[in-house]
Amino acid sequence: MRCLLFFLSISSHVLLALSSAGDRSQEFKDCVSYCNSTQCHQPQLLPLSLRLTRWTCTDNCKYTCMHQLTTKTIESGTKIVQYYGKWPFWRFAGMQEPASVAFSLLNLWAHWRGASKIRREISSANPLRSYYLWWSFASINTWVWSAIFHTRDTPTTEKLDYFSAALTILLALYFTVIRLFHLYTPPRLSLATERSSQKTATLKLWTTLCAIAFICHISYLTLLPRFDYFYNVVFNLIIGLTHNALWLVYSLPASLPLIRRFPNRPKTYRPRFVGKAAILVFFTTAATGLELFDFPPFGRMIDAHALWHLSTAPIAVYWYRFLVEDASDESWREHRN
Repeated sequence: MRCLLFFLSISSHVLLALSSAGDRSQEFKDCVSYCNSTQCHQPQLLPLSLRLTRWTCTDNCKYTCMHQLTTKTIESGTKIVQYYGKWPFWRFAGMQEPASVAFSLLNLWAHWRGASKIRREISSANPLRSYYLWWSFASINTWVWSAIFHTRDTPTTEKLDYFSAALTILLALYFTVIRLFHLYTPPRLSLATERSSQKTATLKLWTTLCAIAFICHISYLTLLPRFDYFYNVVFNLIIGLTHNALWLVYSLPASLPLIRRFPNRPKTYRPRFVGKAAILVFFTTAATGLELFDFPPFGRMIDAHALWHLSTAPIAVYWYRFLVEDASDESWREHRN
């Protein structure tokens, strides 16, 4: 569920990076050239907020010309265009996309709150607790870099945003496989059987595979002379769709038991809350419409991508509620005894 959300965020950045009409127009180029020659020929002291967010005089010229031309476009009733792959946003305190920054921080809060909920409501004896917390902290890191990236889009902040999101997606698949196929460490190692030893070996193999996949992923994208956006999308798409497919399998009716959902229970054991996973997948998919049907920002502040960030926060809240409910099933207490 959350995997698909992060994938969509990544794919939307790619689409933005590949499309820009405004900055290719001659009128824009002439405006920037004139501004540079008149405003940037000698050191100019920009406001503190712009200096803190690393704006240059040339950057400021591009921003000014972009909005001058956008105002003319609106007055003439013609179509608003993008510049350097982004819609024309009013900046605030040096932030290029203040609404997306705010909503990224809202998602950060949702995951911070979720991590606290896991620590508070899932027993330390539950073998999945630590995996959920790792994913929570990775998600918090992802939304920190999302906020930074939307504050100032640079090659460095872009990569850190992409790589953090990829790690979160991969960790979500990692703990999902451990959860659904019961690869977690036995609660009492002294009682470990040959079967549990096999599970431990499988867990080590799965952990190694995920670690190698992530290292190879970021190495490939870092060492290339040009960032491979297409590969990055495909990588995250495969992981995200696999993650969602597994939770849909988990949600299947008791009459279609493909996996044993809970320890020490038959495959047909299906508490009512199990269906919530499918509902979350549905709402996640529904939220994709905000990314598929992009539109110019309202008031040059809020666009479809910002609204998409807004929609992911409540989904995260309910996702944590589901994880806690799943981990609180009676079967886990019996598993510890």
